[in-house]
Amino acid sequence: MQRGISTGVREVAMETETVVVTQKFASDEESIFDAFLDPKTASKFLFATPTGTMVRAEIDARVGGRYTIVERRDGKDVLHTGEYLELVRPLKMVFTFSVPEYSSEASTVEIHLAHLGEGCELKLINSGVPREWAEKSREGWAGILLKARDVLAG
Repeated sequence: MQRGISTGVREVAMETETVVVTQKFASDEESIFDAFLDPKTASKFLFATPTGTMVRAEIDARVGGRYTIVERRDGKDVLHTGEYLELVRPLKMVFTFSVPEYSSEASTVEIHLAHLGEGCELKLINSGVPREWAEKSREGWAGILLKARDVLAG
């Protein structure tokens, strides 16, 4: 997939990819859905790295609402931000995602939750990821979902 970037001088095509990550949880769909939208809980796993310090987590959990999560990494504050496009509790959420420090472009994240016999499965689809960031994004989302699973397991 290609997206055009306006540089003020000419359009530049950017190659993008879609990243898909799944994770099984012992928790139910409602608990997981709510964890992504509660600033106190989300700050424990969402964009949290092992060596960083969470500075701020603000979430306006409604369609059209925005989130801002800032983690300090090696003395530098890294902003993660976006807007909620769709919230269907407890099955689906869609939001934009950007890290202005690394790119002026925003990608789109879909989270789908499906009930299993015990617990549920979360499928995360991140579309519009610049090709050069695809593998790092896949690894990052996988780490976030593992940490979310651990946080929710108590």
